[in-house]
Amino acid sequence: MDNIAGKRTGLSLVTHLATLVLVIVWIVPTLGLLITSLRDQDAISQTGWWRALQGAPQPYVLSIPVDDQVQRDGLWVLETNVFAGPTGEALPDDILDRSRVDAFGTSRLRGPTTEPGETVETRDGVTVTVEANGDLRAAAPERMTGQLVLPMALVAPPQLTLDNYAEVLTDMNTAERQQARSMGQQLDDMLFSDEALFGPFVNTMTVAIPATVIPIVIAAFAAYALAWMDFPGRGLLIAVVVGLLVVPLQLAFVPLTIIHGWLGIGKSFLGIWLAHTGFGLPLAVYLLRNYMVGLPRDIIENAKVDGATDFQIFTKIVLPLSFPALASFAIFQFLWTWNDLLVASVFLPADTDSTVMTRFVVTNLLGSRGGEWHILAAAAFVMIAVPLLVFFAMQKYLVRGMLAGSVK
Repeated sequence: MDNIAGKRTGLSLVTHLATLVLVIVWIVPTLGLLITSLRDQDAISQTGWWRALQGAPQPYVLSIPVDDQVQRDGLWVLETNVFAGPTGEALPDDILDRSRVDAFGTSRLRGPTTEPGETVETRDGVTVTVEANGDLRAAAPERMTGQLVLPMALVAPPQLTLDNYAEVLTDMNTAERQQARSMGQQLDDMLFSDEALFGPFVNTMTVAIPATVIPIVIAAFAAYALAWMDFPGRGLLIAVVVGLLVVPLQLAFVPLTIIHGWLGIGKSFLGIWLAHTGFGLPLAVYLLRNYMVGLPRDIIENAKVDGATDFQIFTKIVLPLSFPALASFAIFQFLWTWNDLLVASVFLPADTDSTVMTRFVVTNLLGSRGGEWHILAAAAFVMIAVPLLVFFAMQKYLVRGMLAGSVK
């Protein structure tokens, strides 16, 4: 009675809970990486990304004129706002815009340690109260002279910016880009400089797209032949394809490098396209063949009775029906080629004109700019943005393609 239809079992609840945990574990770092990539370097060093919407407190030492003090009830009283008048004019514009006081103090040595709204007394006998909105009240038994110097922690409104992405794509900060433009430097010169990420981004696209399309085209024809065409040795070919799935690709590096040298395509984009095609074909053929063999036989036989050729059956019937399997393999192959470092290091030249993003990040950013987290976060999100778009665009086909041939 515990397993009747419509009633959840304990295993089902555990599965859903585990799935939820995996989703959270995946989403939280990705969200943190995105927010970090939109913050400036100072904000990253002061607070974590989870406090990005709260703003980061910044220390200031404010010199407040006491000329407007008045005598009231036997005390000299000064009432002003730290964001207004001469004091406010000395603050940066981003601080003046919707800022608040996070803490204040009376000693530069101890810094701002008093919460807004509380009253503290200076060594000169002046009692000071500062509200979160910047309203200040100072009172002293004798007339105050000079200026009232108070350390404060001011919280500016959160500012998310795309400057990090512009800097990592051009290897120039805002001031350097403006100077380069004033000197007549073109945008494409900045994007394709040796230290900019945009060039490796284009190279990665140049590698990943053909290395995904080529094996899909070849594997689709091969899978149809292995699924619906009778010829001697078909079973042996299927066994070979399955066997190639477990062969480490590292075993093929040396012979492929030698063959590419003989053919004159070594250390080139054509060479890496063919290498990725060879490494991806066994999985592609296996996945597509299992899916195609599960298509209704009546459709294929009726098409043959009507006089359709194998090519017509493949292009007009089998290929459209096999789109889930094609999309499933496309996701895996694109993610593999996009994030690849090993194959790119072997089959691409080491010059900057052919560097892919994974190699660029390892050799350039992690080496010379390892402490610049705003640049690393922006570069990392540029690397994962395209795979995320590809995955979410075709995720509905992923499970259907992966289950191809599992049920007869």
